Amino acid sequence: MSTYKIAVIPGDGIGPEVLQEGIKVLNKIAELDGSLRFEYTYFPWGCEYYSKHGVMMDEDGIEKLKGFDAIFLGAVGFPGVPDHISLWDLLLKIRKSFDQYINIRPIKLINGAPCPLKDINRKDVDMLFIRENSEGEYAGAGDWLFKGQENEVVLQTGVFSRKGTERVIRYAFETARKEGKSLTSISKGNALNYSMVFWDQVFEEVSKDYPDVKTASYLVDAAAMLMITDPKRFEVVVTSNLFGDILTDLGAALAGGIGLAAGANINPERNFPSMFEPIHGSAPDIAGLGLANPLATIWSASQLLDHLGYENYGKLVLDAIEELLVEGKILTPDMKGTASTSEVGDRVEGIVRSLAASKVLK
Repeated sequence: MSTYKIAVIPGDGIGPEVLQEGIKVLNKIAELDGSLRFEYTYFPWGCEYYSKHGVMMDEDGIEKLKGFDAIFLGAVGFPGVPDHISLWDLLLKIRKSFDQYINIRPIKLINGAPCPLKDINRKDVDMLFIRENSEGEYAGAGDWLFKGQENEVVLQTGVFSRKGTERVIRYAFETARKEGKSLTSISKGNALNYSMVFWDQVFEEVSKDYPDVKTASYLVDAAAMLMITDPKRFEVVVTSNLFGDILTDLGAALAGGIGLAAGANINPERNFPSMFEPIHGSAPDIAGLGLANPLATIWSASQLLDHLGYENYGKLVLDAIEELLVEGKILTPDMKGTASTSEVGDRVEGIVRSLAASKVLK
């Protein structure tokens, strides 16, 4: 019996609802396998916790999380708590403390998912974004001078270390090589004459170790246009923290909407737990109404399975999501359906069971 300890942070708004459906699917996989087990420990951290205790997580929260195999997060954010507090005091604190320097966001237009592009071939929208997740524009470096005065000045400093830049680019090259795909770097070297020129230089240096990987490099504004006009040219993509954050939301719109957008925060060396989450917000306006789309969370559960070494189960879950979309009968209102959050989770669970029955699980 392989037992994995999962730290669960439901968070705010719709977080607890969608996370429940992701856990439902994970439990179904464990039930079908028989030799696999998940143990969950819940932590009540988030904005509601902040309103009661003045902190987003316990002072020793990072220490509490260290012993887990993975972290499963719902959503964070609520009116009354500034976004920079909810982000920096929980999400970024976990990412940085556990050196989760790789952010993986798949942008794949699976069958049945809506796409705003006309006459698009579904196989042309199949990108894997690898985003630097620990420094760059989100390093938190800077200053606020002469606050409130006429000569007020704010400085936001992007931090690009050789170690941080090279390791994410090398990870992307390894991924592209493993999958037999091209690798595209996205930067802005013409305007950001230090950070992005350095990024481009490191990309060129590392590329020499991977002569078998076809490469391309685009400025971020051109890349945004090409993602819409010619998405097939992007396969594996590596980019900085800020650009990756923005472009993957654009990608989510191309691949069925934010309700299908999953994200993984990875510590490749496995010295610390990695964290899996949907990339949508907490949507407090629909919290508790059963209207939230759980598919992004279920997709992130698929990523969690991949990370633990169960890629066959990860694919099984993704296949179940695709079959649900193709059926088109049990969908939440954001996808023009009338089903509830739990009904969608139940149906995915049922499809996982039927798909597993038709395959040999290993």
